[in-house]
Amino acid sequence: MSICGSQMNSSKITVETIRAMKSRGEKIAALTAYDYPMAKLLDEAGVPFLLVGDSVGMVVLGYPDTTHVTMADMEHHVRAVARAKPQALIAADLPFKSYDTVAAVVANAQRLVAAGADVVKAEGGLEILPQVQAIIAAGIPFCGHLGMLPQHILEEGGKYRIKGRDETGRLKLLTDAVALADAGAFAIVLELVTPPVAKEISEKISIPTIGIGSGPDCDGQILVTHDLTGSFPWFTPKFVKPKVNVAAEIKSAVAAWKSSLTSV
Repeated sequence: MSICGSQMNSSKITVETIRAMKSRGEKIAALTAYDYPMAKLLDEAGVPFLLVGDSVGMVVLGYPDTTHVTMADMEHHVRAVARAKPQALIAADLPFKSYDTVAAVVANAQRLVAAGADVVKAEGGLEILPQVQAIIAAGIPFCGHLGMLPQHILEEGGKYRIKGRDETGRLKLLTDAVALADAGAFAIVLELVTPPVAKEISEKISIPTIGIGSGPDCDGQILVTHDLTGSFPWFTPKFVKPKVNVAAEIKSAVAAWKSSLTSV
């Protein structure tokens, strides 16, 4: 029986639980959560991996990109999710500029754990390897993030670009993934990695890969919950097909309520 069917009802999901899912060939479902009610709903739906992502900046706080998100923002939303006491693993993004140095990264990772995160995530490969090693040495589980790095959006000219299309990009992704796995990361998010390279990475490393816009061959998939549910209608990534249209349902409910007021 799957973890999402039985074990989630009886015990807390851990990094070992997530890693074991890859060993069994069981796909890992991951979604973002930024507040108490959504964390409760997703946990009750059996999602084993919840990410308090810095995407909160765009879909909740109204920022143009993730570079505006602060540690205070992340702590606030991690605490809200943690209050739901989900059985799911809670991961939290280290925000922009919070892991520029080894000293800063350990202190900031500890702040997120103190707020309720089980693990932390940061963007980059070899260039942040000392920081990754310091996080793990401090006893904090680490999730990597390779491919398109949203915190580098300004360097990308404000555009999200698919990574790994040429040989140089492919080799960098493979090298970074192996380095993160060897350093002790328990999983790696692959964002907008060309599917053949995402598949190659997934087969090469022993830890789970969790894709977003990187094809079907990763060990799991993650989406921004607002994209999945159609609750942020002003922008939906091309690779997402919303399963419901929450925005339209809210507007319809409000219109019906307003109509009932005027008809009394």
